[in-house]
Amino acid sequence: MLLSILIPVYNERTVVERSLTAVLAAPLPDGVDREIILVDDCSTDGTSDILKSIAASDSRIRLYRQDVNQGKGAAVRRAIELAEGDFCLIQDADLEYDPNEYPALLKPLLDGRADAVFGSRYLNGEQRRVLPYWHTKINQTLTLASNIFSNIHVTDMETCYKVFRTDLIKSIPIRSDRFGFEPEITMKSAKRKLRIYEVPISYHGRTYEEGKKIGWRDGVKALGVILYFWLIDDLYKPPYDRGHLYNLTGTPSYLGWLGQTIRPFLGDTVLELGAGIGNLTGRLMAKRLRYVATENDPLYVHALLNRFLRTPSVEVMRVDPATLNGLDQLKGQIETALLVNILEYLDRPEQTLEKLRETLKPNGCVVVLSPANPALFGSLDRSMGYLRRYSEKDLSRLLESNGYQVERCFTMNKAGACAWWINSKLLSSDRISRFTLKAFDLTVWFWQRVDRFLPWGGLSIVAVARKK
Repeated sequence: MLLSILIPVYNERTVVERSLTAVLAAPLPDGVDREIILVDDCSTDGTSDILKSIAASDSRIRLYRQDVNQGKGAAVRRAIELAEGDFCLIQDADLEYDPNEYPALLKPLLDGRADAVFGSRYLNGEQRRVLPYWHTKINQTLTLASNIFSNIHVTDMETCYKVFRTDLIKSIPIRSDRFGFEPEITMKSAKRKLRIYEVPISYHGRTYEEGKKIGWRDGVKALGVILYFWLIDDLYKPPYDRGHLYNLTGTPSYLGWLGQTIRPFLGDTVLELGAGIGNLTGRLMAKRLRYVATENDPLYVHALLNRFLRTPSVEVMRVDPATLNGLDQLKGQIETALLVNILEYLDRPEQTLEKLRETLKPNGCVVVLSPANPALFGSLDRSMGYLRRYSEKDLSRLLESNGYQVERCFTMNKAGACAWWINSKLLSSDRISRFTLKAFDLTVWFWQRVDRFLPWGGLSIVAVARKK
């Protein structure tokens, strides 16, 4: 195991050498090594020369310097990009936090119980320096606001000591350049449903005369960050982003419509390919004896495991929908296979459908939802990675030729087809704005009721086919 210790530094020449000495000497659990990533945020007081000297003397230290001073958040963002360890621990360059507490911070992660650990100054730590009353109250008020809007209960949102699994923290976009990093990462961790643990830590806070940099203006900005990321779902970096999966989390009414459409065709045992982060899984798994949710990306697998940790009827598996490797154990056990927005991504969808038949019980069925109407194919489809759209005839032919008897095939969301044509064909947009999605979701109740009366085809096509 490797621990990446991320240290943003700005104008700390009086304490940085002692601080780094403590970090280098800090105890670690057996089998854990350390790397230290120093990001000098364009210090101007001589700190840079001290850091160069220290980095040159120890191969475990990597030093990087920002071209201009940007703030703690920007420095941490840079350090995360450079981290190579299994876990990332954020350490300030001052002496307010004690590196001897690394083992306690790492234990929940090493035990496999946590994805993130916060060190709390307000639990029963060993020592805590008494500081001005109002500074503490402002911290606690910001923590309360964060808890209200994130719907998690932490005791110290503003703590420096935060430790993350590296694969997860690398997938979260960090937008705040200054001290807004703390509320931003807390809000996004909550929305991503990470397993967060707290452990008590000691705290040896500095006064402003001793070099403390955060002020009341940063507290006001932190409140703004909390409100902003409560409203905005900016949860995944592009390499990890299948845009429609996360946009759908902001369209609960549309998800409800999809669930109502698909639910009547499901049996007691369901296999869902490409479950994403569980948007539909959570709506469809109720009353099923067995629901197998599969994903290929390890980040999505992890999200599903977290989400359904306490749901015994839901199993999570890592499966590539293009090959279906790993599904041999389900041969002949599944009543319904569900493919929502899967076939349009595959180079050889017929191969997936053919292999999927082996998992189905006699008379089992497959339920497919895919983009409809090839004439709608445009810039939005290309930006989302779609290879094709299906007509009812094309999708029926694909299913029939791979061992299925089509029982129903229909389109839905005709209002969405109009909006898609305007954005994708007329405006050549590469994404749908969050405002448009929110506006659509608020009016889904109306479009759902008039959908069957509209005289054109829908945005999506649904097919239900029985195994021959």
